[in-house]
Amino acid sequence: MLPCGSRPASRLIAILQLLAIVAFARTAGAKTIVGWLGYGGDAQHTAIAKVAAQSLDRIRWQTPVDLAPQYSGNDLLIHYGSPLVTRGNTVVVPVKVGATDGFEVEGRRGSDGTLLWTQTSDYVLPPHDWVLSFGSVLGRGKLWVPGRAGTLYARTRVDRPERARVRQLVFYGAAAYAAAPAPYDAGVFINTPLVADRHGAIVFGFQVTDTTPLGLESGIARVTNGGRGGWVAAATAAGDASITKVAHGSAPALSVDQRILYIAVSDGTGWGAASGYLLALDARTLATLAAVRLKDPATGLDADVHDDGTASPTIGPDGDVYFGVVENPFFSHHGRGWLLHFDRLLNPKGAIGAFGWDDTPSIVSAAMVPSYAGVSPYLLVTKYNDYGVAGGTGVNRIAILDPNASMTDPISGIAVMRAVLTVAGPTSDPEFPGLPGAVREWCINTAAVDPITHAILANNEDGTLYRWDTTTGALAQAITLTAGLGEAYTPTIVGPDGTVYAINNATLFAVGE
Repeated sequence: MLPCGSRPASRLIAILQLLAIVAFARTAGAKTIVGWLGYGGDAQHTAIAKVAAQSLDRIRWQTPVDLAPQYSGNDLLIHYGSPLVTRGNTVVVPVKVGATDGFEVEGRRGSDGTLLWTQTSDYVLPPHDWVLSFGSVLGRGKLWVPGRAGTLYARTRVDRPERARVRQLVFYGAAAYAAAPAPYDAGVFINTPLVADRHGAIVFGFQVTDTTPLGLESGIARVTNGGRGGWVAAATAAGDASITKVAHGSAPALSVDQRILYIAVSDGTGWGAASGYLLALDARTLATLAAVRLKDPATGLDADVHDDGTASPTIGPDGDVYFGVVENPFFSHHGRGWLLHFDRLLNPKGAIGAFGWDDTPSIVSAAMVPSYAGVSPYLLVTKYNDYGVAGGTGVNRIAILDPNASMTDPISGIAVMRAVLTVAGPTSDPEFPGLPGAVREWCINTAAVDPITHAILANNEDGTLYRWDTTTGALAQAITLTAGLGEAYTPTIVGPDGTVYAINNATLFAVGE
């Protein structure tokens, strides 16, 4: 843990900050204020719980999220879609059913995991290395599920399976798809999690790999709650003909007022070399408002917009935008990447974070950290691994960072966001016997934040779910889920009754009292 000093004595300020952060979370969640609507919990990806997380006393129930996991030695390199939870405490579980493809979603009762309904999907993965997350979303009383050929399935009455209806929607037009389904089936793929705005409109990225009758190009799509669709090519939105796709697995985000859509695009040139932009689009028309070329802040070279990751934009309560990229050259920053920091229209702002690989930062009220002595009303929590395999110390941490204060990065020597609190994983890593202090990695791409009990809920590759107490800085609770393995990063979430959900070794665990 880094020394933090003491916080100025002003309980009133702390209380006001906490109320502001909770109010922001409720505004972002629109009407379903206690559900977990999508990746990162809401359209800003803040990952803020709206209720107190339960004590991590026992595994209340568990269910597979992959019926045919494909291991690579001791590793499971696949991203699983975020579970969702409705206001009525129905847990929506994305499930991979085949060895290389095939998906469904299950609705389970949050209290005991009883299966309530199953909805299959004809979704097909785009060309990929690591399997992408199958990312559904809840919006305006509907569950939206990715389908084949860039289509969506909208399911009503998620808490009432006996009265549910399912409708297929097509962003480029149902008539066009019905007239010639084969080329769309073969060449159009949703390649990001879905995101819903407060009116129930759905936005997502899609990839086109073959010719279609309408001449679709890889890009960004929007479908209204009533089924009206539109799209813009990624190259057009970026103003750069070299751009060929939206970044795999990178969930779009919406500004706090939901007028701006943020999304990452790339030239798709391959592993370790894909450059691109972060775009700010009009959330309704998809017209470009701003585009920024993503750069490595230490070398000035194009940063890598990596298709094996899930880094997605996070929007702060003040409208600032945070987005993780991989360094260039690769491994020059121990594989940690960078967390870039922009204002609402993507002008560089403040400090950058020293970790960005496969991570979406979550929002932490400064009132959650009594030892914090700075002036920022909110902080960020991110993975802070220092990969031994990439030349690092192997001391893998999670960290709370100040976006408006800086320190010197010990690897590159440039100024980065100041670490307010860090905590290392508690389990030694036998793969690196030559690195003193090497510990197993934190296994999250978006960590759940509980501002009520002042805690971060985070999963680790040692197979354990931890509660990090931001008041003391200590790991206050732990519960063993599995024996542990190397795996791609997954989200942790909190349901409306305070149940904590984490994915480890292809299984979703519901943990609570």
